[in-house]
Amino acid sequence: MNIPRTFIIAVIVVASSTVLAQEPYDEEPINYSDKSVDNPIARLQEQVDEGKQSLEFDENHGYLKSVLKALEISPESQVLVYSKSSFQLQQISPRRPRALYFNDDSYIGWVQRGDVIEVMTTDPIRGEVFYTLEQQPEAKPKFVRDQGQCTVCHASSRTQRVPGGLVRSMFVMSSGMPHYGAGTFNTDQTSPLSERWGGWYVTGTHGEMRHMGNVYSNDRYKPENLDREAGANVTDLSEMFQVDKYVTPHSDIVALMVLEHQLQMQNYLTLASHESRRSAHHDQVMNKALERPANYVSETTTRRVQSAADKVVKHMLMVDEAPLTATIAGTSRFAEEFQAKGIKDSQGRSLRDLDLKTRLFKYPCSYMIYSKTFDKLPLDMQATIAKRLREVLAGEDTSGDFDHLTSADRKAISEILQETKPDLWKLGQ
Repeated sequence: MNIPRTFIIAVIVVASSTVLAQEPYDEEPINYSDKSVDNPIARLQEQVDEGKQSLEFDENHGYLKSVLKALEISPESQVLVYSKSSFQLQQISPRRPRALYFNDDSYIGWVQRGDVIEVMTTDPIRGEVFYTLEQQPEAKPKFVRDQGQCTVCHASSRTQRVPGGLVRSMFVMSSGMPHYGAGTFNTDQTSPLSERWGGWYVTGTHGEMRHMGNVYSNDRYKPENLDREAGANVTDLSEMFQVDKYVTPHSDIVALMVLEHQLQMQNYLTLASHESRRSAHHDQVMNKALERPANYVSETTTRRVQSAADKVVKHMLMVDEAPLTATIAGTSRFAEEFQAKGIKDSQGRSLRDLDLKTRLFKYPCSYMIYSKTFDKLPLDMQATIAKRLREVLAGEDTSGDFDHLTSADRKAISEILQETKPDLWKLGQ
């Protein structure tokens, strides 16, 4: 792999410092570094090892197409980033952007001429787990789990300090190198479009709204001076690079927006999982030491669970979502495929229904409430989230945080959840 020696040394030093510091997620009861068997990649590897699944290698994309098919990830989810901000950075440039593909629980990174396929996949208890797959033909290829280098960036304040994913927006030169001194933006649903997608290609229309994608920042003294107009409402990337080298010619704006929401939502769910499990574990230890009843729950645990639950509910109900002032439309079939996967109520409504006129979702409550991570949250955390949801949707919350939800929104979300997530709804009673 052609990576500068100084870069490798820096990563090793930082990673070593991280290991020595013993991050909380690597201790009991999370034990992040232990073998993860409950994730899509672990299950796929088991199938490959047993000869029940094969991964086909082709000269143009290596294992990419086969991995996407095995994980049921649509090529239509493709988004493209040209900033040199990942570990195969030497192979990335505006002429050879890195491609990302995703579904609800797995994320695949592919780089032209790259040595490996990069994988991030969800363990419902531990959070995101990282693997690589060598781009060499093998009878039984092996996904190799990362030993700590990825969490240097992927377990920080940007990811709620749990192993997770993130989207960053940067001021990027025509070489693909970011102007790090100009700062970066951590992008999620609360980010105004004006701060999104620096270093990313973006295909789709968005009216008079402007973003940072599709253009370069070549003024080193004033890197924020971007020709945003040149990057606006782009529907064809063929003049920027060889799109036929990729499985689709798109870097769909709707896919980018969904990805940003999903990654941070997953981070909050992982935080809720960790906080609930760690606080309960602490109570178990202290209850034994202090000879308290085994089921005693401390005030500290109650506060930690409530705090994490509040964060989940706020992100889930799209608090502080940046409003859209023009209609968004992508260029691929991503939006159509994404909505088709929705769990519908008796009126045909789904939390995957998109709005794309004034906000991302028609019914502003995250579809990640159906995720395996959510379903595997400890019961006390699920009950706390459910109670909070019912309070907000019933209009009993007076904080003002949820004023963006109209009475029609609250009614629709309540009805959808009662039908499609009845056990959770009952927990909140």
